[in-house]
Amino acid sequence: MEQSGSSLFDARHAALSLLAAHNEAEGASSPGLQSMLKAVRTHLDMDLAFISEFSDGRRFFRDVDARTGSSTVTTGDSDPLDEAYCYAMATGALPELVNDLAISCEGKLINSRHKNLIRSHLSVPILLDDGRCYGALCCTSAQPDHSLNTRDLKVLRVFADIAGRQIDSDARAQGITIEIKKRIEAALSGELLQTLYQPIFKLADQRVIGFETLSHFESQPDRAPDLWFAEAATVGRGSELEAMVVRTALRDLARLPPLAYVTVNVSPNTILDGTLGTVLAGWPLERVVLEVTEHAVIDHYQEIATIVRPLRERGMRIAVDDAGAGYASFKHILSLAPDIIKLDVSIIRNIDSDRARFSLAAALLRFAEETGSRLIAEGVETAAELTTLSALGVEYAQGFLLGRPIPLEDVTNEGDRNEVVREH
Repeated sequence: MEQSGSSLFDARHAALSLLAAHNEAEGASSPGLQSMLKAVRTHLDMDLAFISEFSDGRRFFRDVDARTGSSTVTTGDSDPLDEAYCYAMATGALPELVNDLAISCEGKLINSRHKNLIRSHLSVPILLDDGRCYGALCCTSAQPDHSLNTRDLKVLRVFADIAGRQIDSDARAQGITIEIKKRIEAALSGELLQTLYQPIFKLADQRVIGFETLSHFESQPDRAPDLWFAEAATVGRGSELEAMVVRTALRDLARLPPLAYVTVNVSPNTILDGTLGTVLAGWPLERVVLEVTEHAVIDHYQEIATIVRPLRERGMRIAVDDAGAGYASFKHILSLAPDIIKLDVSIIRNIDSDRARFSLAAALLRFAEETGSRLIAEGVETAAELTTLSALGVEYAQGFLLGRPIPLEDVTNEGDRNEVVREH
């Protein structure tokens, strides 16, 4: 029979109020399935509440909440579908509400190993967005209960609707995670990775002093490198992907002009978990500049400083990029004492016509001079920007105006501009 609008509203309001009260008492922040089961079981004063899944001829107990000592059913258990009361309900062989199975003709027809443990029973199907029946939301008790009524059943249906939505959401999230894992696995094969090199210039004589290495992953549709690294981190493989990229960049170090350094990017986690030291072992660290990539304040500056100290003593330099882009970059500069500070493109853009940007760049230049750091302007795209930076006293720069990121094969074909000077 179709429920009236007011009846459905009342049931939904009762169910959600019950769940909210339970979560507040338990200190829970969201209506998880386990929290929902406990709320409904406690409210109905029954022995067992569970969510079942019908699959491959069996009923699987996916989530279970039981009164202490009242049930031996646990999450992960399963039994044949033809022994399951909730499946009998879903197929119409058993009513959704049974106050006493001992006097129910339908109940006597079900051959279940739990038969002697169940006297009262409420069960409703869990439907997914596509209309499929996932399984059932059930509450059972070893005692008959003649107080159970259609209002309780309506409340249970609301909880089943909530469960269905959560199961659908979890399934979508699981599908997304599987796709991410496949993409990252493909990236880790190395076949998708292309390393590009953007030259960094000493402006006084237009000589290259080093190259920033940039990663590009061949895929359709094209996806930004930051997205690849972010996704790798979500599936626990962020350090692994960063390590592969660094190894690839260092592997080609011998093919670059011998006086040039390369910059490699790593996240704080890759430093803290010990991956960085392993990757850099055996390489000439005087030709390596480490850019710490993080756009939020780091929680473990002291630990990072301790880990990178022996690497710096062997010649490796530290760079902080995006200087001036926000509070976090200034915190990195003050906490990591970098050898190189890279002015963010947001300051460089239109610096020739924007007095505020000019003043901030001047202040950072003075700061770099006072602390013994080198200042590099990133993202220079116009002659006017370059002229202004030179007049300001900025000695080093990179950007599309000076040289775009190019494959390794093209690095040695840049003519006189590839003459490299070593700067310390």
